[in-house]
Amino acid sequence: MERGATVFVGTHLSRTFGQVAAVRDVSCRITATDRIAVTGASGSGKSTLLQLIAGIDDPSGGRAAWPALDGHPRRRPGRIGIVFQSPALLPTLDVHENVALSVLLAGQSAGQARRAASEALRLLHLDDLADRLPHELSGGQAQRVAVARAVATNPDLVVADEPTAALDSATAAHLLDVLLSTVDRLGAALVLATHDSTVAGRMDIRWPMADGTIPTAKASS
Repeated sequence: MERGATVFVGTHLSRTFGQVAAVRDVSCRITATDRIAVTGASGSGKSTLLQLIAGIDDPSGGRAAWPALDGHPRRRPGRIGIVFQSPALLPTLDVHENVALSVLLAGQSAGQARRAASEALRLLHLDDLADRLPHELSGGQAQRVAVARAVATNPDLVVADEPTAALDSATAAHLLDVLLSTVDRLGAALVLATHDSTVAGRMDIRWPMADGTIPTAKASS
């Protein structure tokens, strides 16, 4: 994707749950190759904002759009990879099958899914774990598999919600190294929610979030 292409625009986004406003009047823009850390305390709205950016939730107000990804305003385009705080691997599938499943769900053939999964595992140096079941993995290994699953579809935008929160500092640093090098290779934008200042410091742009709001323009480090 061309550097500087706009992959997401949120205009006056809000998301309410009953009487609770998790996101309030947020306007933001993400361009290709951006590295953005969404920071803030628990309950500040980080996860909800990331769900809106990823298109897995709809705003209660405002508009979400993915101009460079040809996304319908109310339908998430396929070229978005998501890494959750928990790896959420299917326990009955081995590592290769867990990664291939994301490609199958994106509409590719079984053969394409197998090849894409193998390539993603190779990029993340997980080839030797391909036949293992999730319960045979360490926490760091499982989260690296979750990253492989997110990038196997060759996304233009990767959204990661506290991906290092359950890891020790050394494992977290290694996972972040792997994630950053992988999105660099893909030329994808990365938006990562974190409460860890060390993790946020690895990113080029920071959006400090409090009470469901962030600055309306990109905030640089």
